[in-house]
Amino acid sequence: VQLVESGGGLVQAGGSLRLSCTASGSIVRIHDMGWYRQAPGKQRELVTSITRSGSTNYEDSVKGRFTIARDNAKNTVYLQMDSLKPEDTAVYYCNARIQRTLLSAPTDYWGQGTQVTVSS
Repeated sequence: VQLVESGGGLVQAGGSLRLSCTASGSIVRIHDMGWYRQAPGKQRELVTSITRSGSTNYEDSVKGRFTIARDNAKNTVYLQMDSLKPEDTAVYYCNARIQRTLLSAPTDYWGQGTQVTVSS
């Protein structure tokens, strides 16, 4: 199983970016999906998550600015980031809880990370 991210980059404060993450490989079912971020010198933190049925959860600092969505048919999760701030600068990681067979328990998988840099 692989999670491949795309969409990071450099943007000015107030701008927008859209991240995508697609899972591929031997997959029976993808449960929760989410986005984490890690800024230099800080621990990785959960930014937002979404269940298979579409229920979402957001970290307080991104509420109203970030939107998570998923396409179950494409095994893809998206993160629309608007009104970006310099403090949003970090490496963003996709996470997915994936069930590989009907009898196996779901396991966490991670993307390679994509850099998001917001200039002031």
